[in-house]
Amino acid sequence: MAMVLDEEQSMLRDAARGFLTDHAPVSQLRKLRDSGNEDKFDRATWAAMGEMGWAGVLVDEDHGGVDMGFQAAGLIAEEMGRTLTASPYLSTAMMGATALGAYGTTSQKETWLPKIATGEAIMAIAVDEGRKHRPQQVATTASKSGNGFKISGTKTFVADGGVAEQIIVTARTAGGEGEKEGISLFLVSADAAGITKTHHDMIDSRNSVTLSFDDVEVDGDAIIGEIDGGASPLNHILNAGRAGLAAEMSGSAQACLSMTVDYLKERKQFGKTIGEFQALQHRASHLYSEIELAKAVVMKALQGLDSAPEHASLMVAAAKAKLGQVAQLAAQESIQMHGGIGMTDEYDIGFYMKRIRVAEALYGDSHYQADIYAKLRGF
Repeated sequence: MAMVLDEEQSMLRDAARGFLTDHAPVSQLRKLRDSGNEDKFDRATWAAMGEMGWAGVLVDEDHGGVDMGFQAAGLIAEEMGRTLTASPYLSTAMMGATALGAYGTTSQKETWLPKIATGEAIMAIAVDEGRKHRPQQVATTASKSGNGFKISGTKTFVADGGVAEQIIVTARTAGGEGEKEGISLFLVSADAAGITKTHHDMIDSRNSVTLSFDDVEVDGDAIIGEIDGGASPLNHILNAGRAGLAAEMSGSAQACLSMTVDYLKERKQFGKTIGEFQALQHRASHLYSEIELAKAVVMKALQGLDSAPEHASLMVAAAKAKLGQVAQLAAQESIQMHGGIGMTDEYDIGFYMKRIRVAEALYGDSHYQADIYAKLRGF
């Protein structure tokens, strides 16, 4: 498969870049942070994204989407990374749409996919239960109760969990904690009786919650996929999120480099612009080459999710691991080449570093992804 964008994808990228630069620049995130906005994103901007079809990029046309595939979805995520656009795009348009589109029942698809496609519904994925990403370490239980189940347990670091209407929850219906088999996926209303939300202030100015489930009742229709067989669908859903985060971090890294190069051309020291100093040129050149390599890995991972999702885990792990390293390098180098002023709130570089740190950790950091890659390669 060609590692270049076709005309339609190029037009989508350019349109996304133009819209986000005008309507969701970094100053919007700064404003959301300073205003104490409880949603942590701008709902008018999210509604506009829905109108443009972005929320339905992975929803089939029969359910109101545009069905452009993961590479297109990644292009949008990349442009959001450039401007640090805060939105429920990753949890809803990428992970939620993947979960219901690939594994949902007919009723679930008919009810929720059209709402996802328009941006009306917001989804969240409740997977982790500790301080680190361990999707198979599921202690949350779903015990049979009448025609349904009762869910009990705690989920941590639930991105967009504070604004979601529906939450996709992993719970154990068989087996022991840490076992791959026996995990099931449930679609649970966020306002169901027995759910307690604890909101957390994130360093990247986004929203996250800890969810506690105390005998939360759901009926049998809430199951996504097969009972006890949620491990494989969960991996697919998480891969969608990981690839989206890799694309977003790619955009953030590119923005860091661009801002830094502009600063090197403007800042003067000893009567010269600091961009004339060879040491800084070498650092900028090294960062550029790392970013270009990382962009190719992300594109390959997204293409794999489009063509053969069951075999995409290797490249998705490579992309998330590589971008976690490269994006952090971009933020660190940018701050250092800006000098001490780069650490001040007056400059936007700090916002990028904070978001990159969170994105790198979400759904498995670089070390976790490298371990997946090594195991899949037989090491």
